[in-house]
Amino acid sequence: MRKSAAILVRMPRRGLLMQAWTRRLLLGLALFFCLISLLYLLECTPRPDNDPLLLGIPGKPYGKEYYQALLQEQEEHYQTRAASLKRQITQLKQELQEMSEKLKSVQEKKGPSLTGGGAQNSKENFPNDLLEFLHSQIDKAEVSVGARVPSEYAVVPFESFTLTKVYQLEMGLTRHPEEKAVRKDRRDDFAEAIEAGIEVLNNPEEEEEEQDNDEDDDDRAQKHSYTENDFIEGYYRTERDKGTLYELFYKKEFLDEFQHITLFRPFGPLMKVKSETIDVSQQIINIIVPLSGRTEAFAQFMQNFRDVCIRQDGHIYLTVVYFGQEGLGEVKKILEMTASETNFHNYTLVPLADEFSRGRGLDMGAQAWEKGEALMFFCDVDIYISPEFLNSCRINTEPGKKVFYPVVFSLYNPAIVYANLDGAPSIEQQLVHKKDSGFWRDFGFGMTCQYRSDFLTIGGFDLDVKGWGGEDVHLYRKYLHSDLIVVRTPVSSLFHLWHEKHCADELTPEQYRMCIQSKAMNEASQAHLGMLVFRDEIEAHLRKQAYRTDSDIPD
Repeated sequence: MRKSAAILVRMPRRGLLMQAWTRRLLLGLALFFCLISLLYLLECTPRPDNDPLLLGIPGKPYGKEYYQALLQEQEEHYQTRAASLKRQITQLKQELQEMSEKLKSVQEKKGPSLTGGGAQNSKENFPNDLLEFLHSQIDKAEVSVGARVPSEYAVVPFESFTLTKVYQLEMGLTRHPEEKAVRKDRRDDFAEAIEAGIEVLNNPEEEEEEQDNDEDDDDRAQKHSYTENDFIEGYYRTERDKGTLYELFYKKEFLDEFQHITLFRPFGPLMKVKSETIDVSQQIINIIVPLSGRTEAFAQFMQNFRDVCIRQDGHIYLTVVYFGQEGLGEVKKILEMTASETNFHNYTLVPLADEFSRGRGLDMGAQAWEKGEALMFFCDVDIYISPEFLNSCRINTEPGKKVFYPVVFSLYNPAIVYANLDGAPSIEQQLVHKKDSGFWRDFGFGMTCQYRSDFLTIGGFDLDVKGWGGEDVHLYRKYLHSDLIVVRTPVSSLFHLWHEKHCADELTPEQYRMCIQSKAMNEASQAHLGMLVFRDEIEAHLRKQAYRTDSDIPD
């Protein structure tokens, strides 16, 4: 259930003195108009029929000259009064012109503060040309309709944040995948956006005239007062020639609904684009996993699936598309054991005898669903799902509107990351966002949430692609060339577990070199790889240091 409206966000505690002065000015103008109207009625209302100026003395005859003189006197009287009214009207016009110039001057002075601060209470506080400009910025930005871009390199990805952390793609040499908002301007930016969203949620009565949805839903949304503690997560991205888009999500612990607020800062005041309620309590996700062999990895995946999807979420369907006969029996056994131990029967196993093709496997999984519309999550067996991700999948997709392409955090080889320990910690303990533990897999497009209708409408995968790789980029580019909005953002609740990568001897020298480069990127951070490369030099240095220490000890 979604509600939307397009009005300006009311930002508290800004311009109160200026607004009071404006109200007093408008009240004075209204009183002045009332006084002029009263004078007009008193002077210009026709006199009654028994007016003594038009009657002679009873019983005494009057000639033509008498009435002509009387009419002349009346005409001169009205001409004098008309001239007086004209002078008053001219004076009033001058005063109105002066007041209009003063009001315009006040608005121009308020303009810079609006640009650096928040939005005002209503459109009356903005000059018409400023409003037109701000709304034109929203129309040009990728807010309501997806923008067609030539390739994946032209996409402006979102970055995500919570009350305390920022998850970012661009790290350079000093930034980290997960970090606190250290810069004050960034902290203030997020705080203002979160506060604006809370203001919208707690004051829905200000938008009633622009609401198009049921009154019952409005009443339910007004029952709860939201605070910053109800803020779950937000996404933002900046288009440098338009502004910054914020997607904010709030949730009460005792409700199954998420409140979604869309804000846009067109290099000026925040403007609310949309406010909606997303009910995720009954939304089923069909997780589709293509597989060939790798039964040990599948057993690990099912343990994660059991803990998160079955026991915690409860609204998940699993579709496994298995290629080949080797290992098929073990996969069936794992699924049957899970069903018997958890009473979970919402799964389908689709066996195929063909050569493995990830695109074909996902396409067959989508085709196997026979219950109408469905939200699908294309997943790999090496993915570790956290409970929060499932709701992120739900709230960031909309049929015919949005598809979700999360950027997963890919973990490095634990044998290298934790080489200084006796052994690698458990998988749950490895799930941290640090430079030395992993990286944002921003070149991967295989994990995606989208509705089945959108997948079929866009044409699905390129089924000519064999093996791993290529099919996901092809589908991603289709959405980029469509009118759908592609939500691309790092997600803190989705991890890609490390697994050994084999470079086959059948590869050409160029392919083998690229395979080794990819393997090195997934193996460890630059610092850890450097330690491995210079291991001999480091050990030689340590031996020299130990020798010098021993030689300095007196006999």
